Amino acid sequence: MERLTKSVRFWLCATIIIWGLMGCDRFIGNSGESVERVSDGDTLVVKDTNGKNFTVRFACVDAPEIAHTNKEKQSKRTSDRNQFTWGVKAQERVQQLVQQGGDRVTLNITDSDRYGRKIAEVRLKNGTFVQQVLLQEGLAKVYRPYLNKCPSKDLVQQAEAEAKEQRLGVWSDTKFVNPWEYRSLYKK
Repeated sequence: MERLTKSVRFWLCATIIIWGLMGCDRFIGNSGESVERVSDGDTLVVKDTNGKNFTVRFACVDAPEIAHTNKEKQSKRTSDRNQFTWGVKAQERVQQLVQQGGDRVTLNITDSDRYGRKIAEVRLKNGTFVQQVLLQEGLAKVYRPYLNKCPSKDLVQQAEAEAKEQRLGVWSDTKFVNPWEYRSLYKK
């Protein structure tokens, strides 16, 4: 009888472990939201657990614009070329970070905007805070009008201050126009 009990305990434990491991992909390696596309330097399209796509705008920051239309892509205007060059660099950096994170991100959704996008702090599964990286490298700027809705506002302000002091990225470019100013001046 004792031998049967040990055998039953062994198989019970083995079954529990196997069932646990079968469900672990939700917790190991596949945690977070699946990134479908990096739209630009501060926007992602992710797929929720139901398979539905939604757009996420990065909280706390504003990255340079990218060209969206053929007219913008063919523009010879210096302000456009400058903005779009930095915008592509920011977009490429986000793509690189997302790929390093296994095309998955963890979102801390803080709000929604007038376009129906979710506003979120975005982290890779290893904890890397995407907005902080962009700011540290001078590929985005803190967007102060909504800073009060940014849970990591001290962190992002510090990251931007360091890039500014070191004149990294857009901080090295005397002709760079802030994205919010560019949109109001040139995107009419």
